[in-house]
Amino acid sequence: MSRRNLFLLFYSLGIGFVVCLFLGVILLFDGRTVYAWFERALFSQPMQASTATVPTQIGIVPVMPSSVTATPRCGGPPFMVLVLLGTDSRSDSYYAGLADSIRLVRVDFVNPWIMVLPFQRDLYVEIPGLADYGITHGKLNQGYTYGTPAFGFYDAPNQGLGLMEQTMEHNFGAHVDNGIVINMQSFVHIVDALGGIDINLPYAIDGRVRGSRDPAMYFAAGDQHLDGYRTQILARLRPQGDFERTNVQTVILTALSAKLLSPSVLPRLPELASAFQGSVYTDLDAVQIAQLTCLAARLDPQKIVYVNFPQELFEGTRVLDPVLGNTFILDADFAVLRSYVAAFMTGNWPGTSLLTPAPIP
Repeated sequence: MSRRNLFLLFYSLGIGFVVCLFLGVILLFDGRTVYAWFERALFSQPMQASTATVPTQIGIVPVMPSSVTATPRCGGPPFMVLVLLGTDSRSDSYYAGLADSIRLVRVDFVNPWIMVLPFQRDLYVEIPGLADYGITHGKLNQGYTYGTPAFGFYDAPNQGLGLMEQTMEHNFGAHVDNGIVINMQSFVHIVDALGGIDINLPYAIDGRVRGSRDPAMYFAAGDQHLDGYRTQILARLRPQGDFERTNVQTVILTALSAKLLSPSVLPRLPELASAFQGSVYTDLDAVQIAQLTCLAARLDPQKIVYVNFPQELFEGTRVLDPVLGNTFILDADFAVLRSYVAAFMTGNWPGTSLLTPAPIP
């Protein structure tokens, strides 16, 4: 399967969405059904089915009983873990760029359901395999950057994606099977091709610098329609910090997912796939893509779940980095983060009330 078809197949779930983005697998259910579930499971305030709202706290994780079935569906493994990256590159290539949206996605093939976990880009981590270049540490988003062809530090076919996969396992114990990357330019084009997205903000977000009156940098509270340019601006703004930006990105990608799944857009998917040839980079092979596509048809929308690290685990500080100089980072107890990731890898989440859904027929 070509990369142009991969993008729409594995992006439309909006789980991540990376920017990131994740499996854009085209699920066989209506976008309004997706929104109805997100409203019940993720959001503290009611919202209209046609718009997305910023979530506050995620408190329910469906855990599938092991007795339902013991055989993975679609010829897949028991589960697959993907890293989903959205880069800040404004070009159409993947020659360089920082991974500014980073999410792990756990896809369960035994009892089809999905968990998504975002990681903060400013976490200061060990970056493996680059000591010969004088690099041992960096921000998490540099785990992708140093592997791109622009630096030439990482000699592997999957380049920055491969180095990020190693960085995630080295620091967090997350064994990543494969990954997907999308750049900013492609993201803008996709939103525009869909005719924009509809979103609801419970509060205004103002990204203007002092003295600026640029209307593109201000987002009023309430319902609004955004084109690609305005959507990527909103996805990057962080006047209230990176954690709130992560929530906003999730909502944007949920809105994009709903648009892709809407009756007006579904018939246009072949046309859209042709338009986005080469827009996504992945190290998934044809067999894995077929397995994920097959699983999508068996996936209940109520079994797509976001979880977050507790914000209190992180503390802002500064370090003297050999590349970045005196730079802001997020510090954390990595033993604690690894314990959360270990639970995630088994399909659980610490400190969360658990819900066991009905068995799959």
